[in-house]
Amino acid sequence: MLMEFTKYQGAGNDFILFDNRNDALNTGMQAFFAKICHRRFGIGADGVMLLQLAQDVDFEMVYINADGYEGSLCGNGSRCMVKFAHRLGIRKEAYTFLAADGIHEAKLDKGVVRLKMHDVTDIKHLLHYYELNTGSPHYVEFFDNIAGIDVREQGAKIRFSDQYKQAGINVNFVECTDGRLSMRTYERGVEDETYACGTGVTAAALAYAIDNKLPAGYYNIPVQVLGGELMVSFEKLSDTYFTEIWLSGPADFVYSGVIDTEQFA
Repeated sequence: MLMEFTKYQGAGNDFILFDNRNDALNTGMQAFFAKICHRRFGIGADGVMLLQLAQDVDFEMVYINADGYEGSLCGNGSRCMVKFAHRLGIRKEAYTFLAADGIHEAKLDKGVVRLKMHDVTDIKHLLHYYELNTGSPHYVEFFDNIAGIDVREQGAKIRFSDQYKQAGINVNFVECTDGRLSMRTYERGVEDETYACGTGVTAAALAYAIDNKLPAGYYNIPVQVLGGELMVSFEKLSDTYFTEIWLSGPADFVYSGVIDTEQFA
């Protein structure tokens, strides 16, 4: 079966997107999704997303990791999906869509996509790192120099530790210089360093607000990742309650094409 796909990237996070409103694809096709994500034998991507019909929202986004298995919320992927929906003719200034963790809002303004995240209230400060869920689970640790870290080795060591190996966790190494954050991420499901992670950037910004004892209030925190810069805006109510969380940044069309699904079965 021939199927058209579209590739997008958000700050270097790249995704293969399908218009699946005809239900031609399903989440049981793990081998297919893993093969097309392979960077040597497939299209190459950090993950796959399916745009599907859903009641009472503009669309449903189903996210599949590069390993072929359905994943949790993908922040940069969500922003790319909004651009894809606009390309398909679903043209609005404000969107609502269904993702793995529930309904989200998003706004499109002059090429920048702003994604509203759910409130974050479950935050743990464990010895030298933070653990929190921003739609996906994250480990956040602050360092003086992240450039010297072997992210693939150190990230895998934490992700596959006895504490996290069953459910998995995304591992973020964060550096703060003059109030600006830089971050590198090891993503579960990809099992490697990626150029960006939207939910990870969000987790890093919230952890920074706690770690630096910022008072209650509204904040805009820019975060530099390998693929560019993202902005996290939020209201801090306390060290354990954040609301009005928005993730902003670019989401760009790369190319589109056609594949024969039977060749990747």
